[in-house]
Amino acid sequence: MADHMTNAAKTLGVRRFGRVNWLGMRTLARREIMRFMAVWQQTVFAPLMTAGLFVTVFALAMGREGQVVMGVPYLAFIGPGILMMTVIQNAFANTSSSIISAKMQGNIVDTLMPPLSAGELLTGYLAGAVARAGLVAVVIATGMALVIGQGVAHPLWAITFILLGALLMGGLGILAAIMAQKFDQMAAINNFVVTPLSFLSGTFYSVEQLPEPFRTLSHWNPIFYLIDGARYGFAGVSDAPPMLGLMVCVPVVALVLFTGWRWLKTGYRMKP
Repeated sequence: MADHMTNAAKTLGVRRFGRVNWLGMRTLARREIMRFMAVWQQTVFAPLMTAGLFVTVFALAMGREGQVVMGVPYLAFIGPGILMMTVIQNAFANTSSSIISAKMQGNIVDTLMPPLSAGELLTGYLAGAVARAGLVAVVIATGMALVIGQGVAHPLWAITFILLGALLMGGLGILAAIMAQKFDQMAAINNFVVTPLSFLSGTFYSVEQLPEPFRTLSHWNPIFYLIDGARYGFAGVSDAPPMLGLMVCVPVVALVLFTGWRWLKTGYRMKP
């Protein structure tokens, strides 16, 4: 009987002496991935269409001759910015919509009740955000390569900043959804914080063109370094050294994820 109970505990993923509940964490991650894949027309195809519209509009606005920014054609300059902007918006949307929907529908308890630690919950939610952001990045990068001939100058840097962007905005999506108590509050955070930051962080222009104090303020914005780092990875040019972007983004990501872990551990504002 004792052996049977021990085996059952192992099957359910009960942690003993710090062991990880791999089954539960994998199940949560799979649920988060299947949730956005079930509506792939909205979560994958729609961002591709939006990115394509941006490129089309700016191509028509620049004319046949186009414009050169930082030594590269303008479309090659904005392409990585549009890709990263889309990546961070989708990473934020994946975690925030999952948690706020569960809170509003009253079924967040189904996620909190299983034997999952705060770290395992955080990892499961982030897995969905990273998967969605990565898939969107691959789709848009493929489209850019086929349409405007956008290559990848430094693949490792491009992957690094895309991953950091997905983790940062996925973590911020968790924090925003925990803080929000209704859909209107969540929409306000997205419309008045996430969208402006993604548009005004050097996506369509070099921040060196900005007058002071806006140029200096831009360098205090972590999202600027994400977009700038992605631009370096794809086009080989950047406003700031990519190593500086890495030094800024990694501590910010760590702080956001630690805060998310802490809030999940304490159950802060997780009741519907």
